Amino acid sequence: MAYRWETSDSVWLEDERKRQFELAQSRGISRIEWQAHARGRLPDVAQLLGASLPACGHGDIYPEGFVYCPECGAPLAMHGGGDRLPPWWGPSTAPLPADAYPLPKYLPLGLPLTAQPLAATLETRKPEPEVGAPDEKMAAPPNAVCVFAAGHFGYAAQRLLALAYTRNVLQYWDPLARRWHLMAAEEQTADLSFTASAYAWLPAVAGQRGEVGIVPGAHGLARLIVNPVNESYRTETVLSAPLASAPGMAAGRIACLLATPAGVRLWTANAEGADGETLDIAAVAVHAGAMAAGDIPDPDEDATESAATPVATHVPIPAAGWSRPVCYDGKLVWLHELGEIWWRPGSAPQWLPWPSGWTPRLQFGGPVRSRDGRLWLIGHDGQRYSYRELGAVRAQIQPLDGARLGFCTLLFRRGHQVKDEPWAVENVEDQGGADELVLPLLENASSTREQPTGLVLRVEAYSGKAEAALQEAVLPRVLIEWVGQRNVILDEAVRLKQPADCQPFVYDNCLWLHHPSWNDVRGWRLEPQS
Repeated sequence: MAYRWETSDSVWLEDERKRQFELAQSRGISRIEWQAHARGRLPDVAQLLGASLPACGHGDIYPEGFVYCPECGAPLAMHGGGDRLPPWWGPSTAPLPADAYPLPKYLPLGLPLTAQPLAATLETRKPEPEVGAPDEKMAAPPNAVCVFAAGHFGYAAQRLLALAYTRNVLQYWDPLARRWHLMAAEEQTADLSFTASAYAWLPAVAGQRGEVGIVPGAHGLARLIVNPVNESYRTETVLSAPLASAPGMAAGRIACLLATPAGVRLWTANAEGADGETLDIAAVAVHAGAMAAGDIPDPDEDATESAATPVATHVPIPAAGWSRPVCYDGKLVWLHELGEIWWRPGSAPQWLPWPSGWTPRLQFGGPVRSRDGRLWLIGHDGQRYSYRELGAVRAQIQPLDGARLGFCTLLFRRGHQVKDEPWAVENVEDQGGADELVLPLLENASSTREQPTGLVLRVEAYSGKAEAALQEAVLPRVLIEWVGQRNVILDEAVRLKQPADCQPFVYDNCLWLHHPSWNDVRGWRLEPQS
């Protein structure tokens, strides 16, 4: 016979003879295989459910709310009452709730930006030139090419997920056992692999328990729901159609590009994935010649006429190879080697191919923001680099004297930071920076700082092209550096290849950095240093 214990979220069964508890039901959990999965991970499960653990040995686990051992009266270790840590999603166009450090409204969403107060603690460490070391390390996920999400997902403790989107594998980090678990797919689960374009997902703000968010997959969009107690996950179909891009969100509407037999179309629905519709994408003729950003347009000139030669609008819209979407000023933009697609909810999406001869450098970081609020993208016309205004038929061009790496406002030319307009002269503080190359990884947005701050990689003694450094070159020594009011070298890496694959994320009050070629993920505690 078993006694039944009910808590606010769960139902437990107590064996009358053994006096042991077993979880029978819990809110939002589709199935529970206690003996096969959860029993071997009792410390982890107790934290997830907010249950209690004994130190006396009379039992293995007790339901939520138990304070003392029923046998001997010894105090139990209770879980679930600690401070809630902010979630982490990486670049996403979905707005975050007020308690998750949302970005200021004047900044674009979908770029590697965070408003979490990282600088306040990282800049208390010893400044350069001293080279620091990680405070923490965790084993790299078995499937190392992945994206990370950290959150409570409706449970009592924060947990870390690593989705290997090229292999259809979802991985779960057990912080107490310090090992990764491969989560099993439940019946009729969607294929989570997505390789058509750059990966991005839409986090769930206040969904059902275990809900991670809306994710792209091999056959469309799905709502991902995890069951960490049972080490499994399931999906709910949002859209069944071949995708050309990852999803984005603007003005409460989700959208993505579809690869249909008739060509690429844009699908959109409300935030829940309902009321969907498919829109044709209008091709727009852009102009190869454009005035510089400082020029003043002629007010008498007809906007539909120009001496410049328009680019042909018959350039087909590609069905793959799109960047992560970016949301800015109420609009979504997807970037490609051949052009850009802009869409504002309520209007027709537009396809603007790049002018002939101008090739974007998407690998340099992403769109940058000028002081007047416009977005620009760096590219090359065969003779020189330049910034091209995004989302404009008569786009303005700003010529550059060399490659610039970065996104939003965190920009570098070689080893020197650009602190004014994206095309302004770099700020030279050390002449040695001319022999370095800096690649920004994460910008720390703050309304209290005038100059951009963030995490970068500094490649020492490098005089080659930026394109080579980001692709085939083996970089002998790279510094992992925090750039701000006080520059701090957090660590160094040797013989690094493809540095843009480095992925920062925040989990368990720690800033982590992952690269697919590393055996360990490196972490730095977000705590003031003496």
